[in-house]
Amino acid sequence: MAKDFSDTRIGDVNLSAMRTGDARSSDTGQPYRAVGTLDMGATKARQRALAKLHASGLRPTRQRQLLAELLFAEHDRHVSAEVLHAEALAKGEHVSLATVYNTLHQFRSAGLVRELAIDASRAYFDTNVSNHNHFFVEADGVLLDIPSDTIRVDGLPEPPAGMRISHIDVVVRLVPDTD
Repeated sequence: MAKDFSDTRIGDVNLSAMRTGDARSSDTGQPYRAVGTLDMGATKARQRALAKLHASGLRPTRQRQLLAELLFAEHDRHVSAEVLHAEALAKGEHVSLATVYNTLHQFRSAGLVRELAIDASRAYFDTNVSNHNHFFVEADGVLLDIPSDTIRVDGLPEPPAGMRISHIDVVVRLVPDTD
């Protein structure tokens, strides 16, 4: 059974009155106002974002911090610049789509994300920078990771003199099975 804290006081403030917003200062009679709330999830996401920016050598500008926090908040993800821009706007942040593109390209150059060009008009950014491949669900525009040990590529040509193969991106395109 839950304990009833309705008559519990902290100093001269009744907890029940704090919860309902009716608590007032005994000195001034003014209502107490919440100064802010601490969202531990947001704090951890912010710390992860700052750590990634710091490790990459990128200066943590406001826009980079915001976009890094959105990108690296929870788990690896595949995101387009347009989706990330919409997420920033939904969070109440004012950032241009051009800034999102520029920042994602800076993140790519710093090794924080991989860019996957699905076709001439679509690019996705992957927060999982390990060597792995992807399924692309064409109808939904969704990328899914394929474990790196499940695809084998044979018969690669020798690269031109002075060049080496850095990695191979395999994208397996999926459509609904109509059978």
